Parts: sequence; C-alpha cells; structure tokens
Amino acid sequence: GEEFFRNSTSTHNSRFISNKHPTVPLAKQHRLHIMSVSEIPMNIEEMGDDESFDEGEDEMDSYITMNVGEKKFLTKDEGVQKELLVEGHGFEQPEKGDEVFVHYVGTLTDGTKFDSSRDRDGHFSFKLGVGQVIKGWDVGVATMKKGEKCNLVCTSDYAYGTNGSPPTIPANATLNFEVELFQWKSIKDICGDGGIIKTVTTKGDGYKKPTEVDEVIVTYKATMADGSIKEEESVTFAVSSPVICPGVKEILKTMLKDESATCVIKDEYSGEAGGAITLDITLVGIITVEKIESDGSVSKKTLKEGSGWNRPNEGAKVGVRLTGYLPDGTKFEETPEGELTRWVTDEEQQIPGLDKAIMKMKEEEKALITIAAKHAFGDREMKKPLATIPPNTDISYEIELVELEKAKETYSMKPEEKIEYCESMKAAGNALFKLAKKERALKKYTKALGALDSDNDFSDEQKDKAKAFKAVLHGNSAAVQLKLNQYKEAKQSCNKALEVDGGNVKCLFRRAQASAALNDNEEAEVDIKKLLETDPNNREARELLKTVKAKVKAQYKKDKAVFGNMFAKGDLYKEEPAIAKKAEDMDSFLGDDADDDQDGDEAGDGDMAASHGHSHGGAPCDGNHGDHEHKAEE
Repeated sequence: GEEFFRNSTSTHNSRFISNKHPTVPLAKQHRLHIMSVSEIPMNIEEMGDDESFDEGEDEMDSYITMNVGEKKFLTKDEGVQKELLVEGHGFEQPEKGDEVFVHYVGTLTDGTKFDSSRDRDGHFSFKLGVGQVIKGWDVGVATMKKGEKCNLVCTSDYAYGTNGSPPTIPANATLNFEVELFQWKSIKDICGDGGIIKTVTTKGDGYKKPTEVDEVIVTYKATMADGSIKEEESVTFAVSSPVICPGVKEILKTMLKDESATCVIKDEYSGEAGGAITLDITLVGIITVEKIESDGSVSKKTLKEGSGWNRPNEGAKVGVRLTGYLPDGTKFEETPEGELTRWVTDEEQQIPGLDKAIMKMKEEEKALITIAAKHAFGDREMKKPLATIPPNTDISYEIELVELEKAKETYSMKPEEKIEYCESMKAAGNALFKLAKKERALKKYTKALGALDSDNDFSDEQKDKAKAFKAVLHGNSAAVQLKLNQYKEAKQSCNKALEVDGGNVKCLFRRAQASAALNDNEEAEVDIKKLLETDPNNREARELLKTVKAKVKAQYKKDKAVFGNMFAKGDLYKEEPAIAKKAEDMDSFLGDDADDDQDGDEAGDGDMAASHGHSHGGAPCDGNHGDHEHKAEE
C-alpha cells in the first residue's frame, strides 16, 4: 500500500523517532518512514521503554463522565476533543502499558476516509501510553470504557504535525477518528527493568494481594528455557519461598484472588533455571499470615475467615476452642469436647503471645497461632494436661473464636461509670506496682486518665472527683516513669498533677528528681525549696538538695578547667562568684545538715540514683505528705 511519513519537527511528534533507527539523529528534522496506509495510527517502530514517553503538562484526568452526544476537550490546550457515541460498561478504564483492542475509522475534516481497521480482519491493537500511536490516541483511548464508541478530533499537534503524512494527510491536518474499544490486556513490567512481563488473562476479585509473609494456593504451568514443562494444580506454599524461580514471588504480590496471568520471566528473576521462562499462573487462594509481633515471633495464619469486624479489645471476655502443639506435632492441651476455654484479655490470664493474638481475630475466625518461647513459657518447664512443654520451646495453637463479649469503651460510658472505671484502674495499677510490674501499672493509670479526657457531661461533684483522680493518677504515673528512667515523661506527669494541686509534696519531689536526672538543676532546686517550705524536716528532699548542690559545684569546676585559662589574664570569667554564692545559698538553706566537704564531689549521680529508691519517688502516693513510708494506696 501507499506509504506515509511522520515528521519530527513538532514538539509532540519528535517522540515518534525510533530507537531502532540510530542512524537518524533526533536533532535532524527529517521525515521518518513509519507505516503503511493500512496502519495509519500505529507507529510500527518500537518506542523503547515506558519512560521514553512524556505525557506532557496539557493532559487532564483520564477519568471523565459524559453523556451520549456530549463533547468534551481532553487536554487543556483543546488539542483533543471527545464526543461520546455509545456508552461503555462498568467503571474500569485501560491503564498505561495495557494492550488495547479497537476498531477505528480515520477521516479528514472534509469527510475523506484515509484508513479503517474495519476494512481488515481482526481488531487493531497497541500498547497504550508509550508512544506507539499518535498522541491524540494515547490521550483519548485512556478515557474509554469497555464497549464504548467515541469520536476523537485531534489537532495536528496531537496527530502528524506540520508535515502531515503525504499524500493522504496534509500538513497541519486536524483528524477525526471513530474509535470503538473492545477489550484490553493488562501488561505490566513488574520490576521496571524488563525482567518480568506480566499479561493478565483473567481478572481477579476483591482488593487483597498476597504479602511476602502470606501463603498462597496456585495452579501453574511453566515452560522452561529448554522447552520442558512443569505444572501443578492447587499447590500451597509461602510467598517468600516460591516454586519454579524467584520471580514468582514478585508476580504473586501483584495478583488478586482468582486472577490468571501469563508471565515471561528472565534474567536474575529466573534463578538457577536460567534463560526465559513462560509461566501461566492462577491464584486460587490467599492464606493470610499476620505478624502479631513485628519480628514474627508471634504470628497468625487464618484458616477460616471470621464474620463481621468485631475483634476483642482489652478487657474482653472470650470463649475459644483451642488445641496446643509442640514443634513435633504433639498435643499438650485441648479444649474438652462441648466446652470452651475462657479468659479475660489483657489480664495475664493467658500467655502473652496467645492473649495478644486473640485480639487480632474476628468472631468465628479459625487460625493457627505460632508463638516463640519468649512470648510463651520462656525458660520454664510447664506441665500441661496432655504433655509437658520443655523450657525454651516454641509452641502453636489452632484456635477458633466462638464467643466474644467486648469490654465497654470509655467513650460510651456514663459519668458514674467513668468514675467507677477510674477507681478500678487505679487500684489495679497500684497492685501491679507492688508486684514490680511497672509497665502494666503505667498502662492502667493511662487508661484511667483516658476515661477522663472529656467531662462535659459530668456534674459539678463528678468534676471535682475527676479533678482529684487526675492529680493522683498523674502523680502515680510519674512514680512509675521514674522507676523506668523515663525522666521527661515523669516531669510532664508531675506538671499535670501540679496544675491541679500545686502544693502536692510528692509531685514536687518527683519533679525535682526528674529535673536532677535531666541536669535541670536550677529547676530541681526551686521545687525542693518549695517542698521544704511545707515540710522542712523532709530528709529525702534535703538529701536531694545536697545532691543538686554537689552537681552544680562539680559542673562549675569542670567549666572552669575547660574555659578558666582563656580568661585568667583579663579576669573576664565572672561565673565563679555567682556559682559560689548559689552554693552558699544552698548551704544556708540546708542549715546544720549541709555537708561541709570543700570540693563538693562526694555527692553525685550515684546519690541521685539511690534517691529514686526512696518512698517519695518510688511508690504511688496515698495523700499523706508527711509520711515517709508511702504505700500504694492512692
């Protein structure tokens, strides 16, 4: 047939020069032979990878809504106009890189037909969005749905430019294309380097794709580089340990359930098999595996999906059927027939790993929970009804959540319920503190405080109770945070407590401890002096003040050693009198109890650490500021 040419002088048409014609430099504006009359829209020469195509700034969003007969411009410069002739089906549209199948009829503005795929057998196909056709087509077809027919009017900038394609298409010609979209195949360069090319042959369902920790059920047929064939039906394996070759892992992570695809795998993705592998694969099912602990030491594999969205929260009552297994498959415990194993979550009624995992399950869900020894029974030997669990043994449970009664969330509680809840959480926190379970105690105090975030519907009496609770709970939180060496947090908790009760001796002392630990010695001094004004015989406070004094003196000596010689000649180092006076003020405040060591080096961080173990800083308060044997009663 008659041959046509495209010219590269136009900005939009310069991209049609093929990398398969290295003898034609991009800088030269020569016409390049591209096609025959039977393939007008198609640039037969391959454009190379997707990155070679510049979509430009003039294009608008490809998803538009139109009514039949309506016309809309698809580019900001009005270079492409679309008229909807027949509405398509559904909402999906082809994406960049997909292979689309169309029929078209091309005409000039005077109605002259210059080409039509309908005059030939079969549909016309091309790869969308990578420059295989004129730009007007890449823009227009991307807005179409399956079964849609439209008319695309493309100015010369989006067609054949200033030179046209003589003799049929004149220079600067605006062209009309009636286009009907029949279907498309999703073709993806999965890794972006050409190593795995995936073509979707059957679309999948839903939205979930396998992750690396999941297991999958697949049916596949692989044609190896040597022509041999490997195939299996409904084989199950972990995504992280794929069949055939490493590339299968990357493919699976892009698939939906019931999706089928044909993939070409080569280079390093074909692994030891070498060469190119053609893989036909169907994802039959996804077995979800969830890391409960980030390091995978507790994990949950879903064996049967649950119903709804309800999951146990902290304090929920659960009833389950479970079977516990040792690594060799030996059962060590099993829920008796017709009964349920019950417990309340987050109350240490079960091993940590199982307790945490059950809170990730839905009602009626069945799962396999795998638990490392550190989240099970640790280095203890544990006798169970059916077998003994040796020390440091990883275990697993097959478990089904049958009954669930969630704990009432604080946001849905009435004011009187919130007050009662705070009282129980505070008591639980104090009990845990006595057992040296510091993190759990702090969690109880935090939960109690959370219930008091909003008191808008409280009566005046209830607001007074809530205010008192907040002061106590923040103070107790500070005591725990000091034990955990969380000094900034302890200071913040004391600040909140003192906002409510500015003269709280214990919170003043705890804030001073935190300040001293953070080397905020002046702030520590202020709090201690305020405390001693109220309780002048407080031995621990006086000891802490001596510690602070010693630290101030030690810092002065250190600074003087570093910087003193720099100012010695001009007598410019003026810090010594001020610091000496501060030390004298402290000695005066302490009176007869002030130590009289000359260097001030004997007290330091060691004394500070020791003071943390005393009653003021180390136990939740009971409200008796003068009692030095504080108990966890408050």
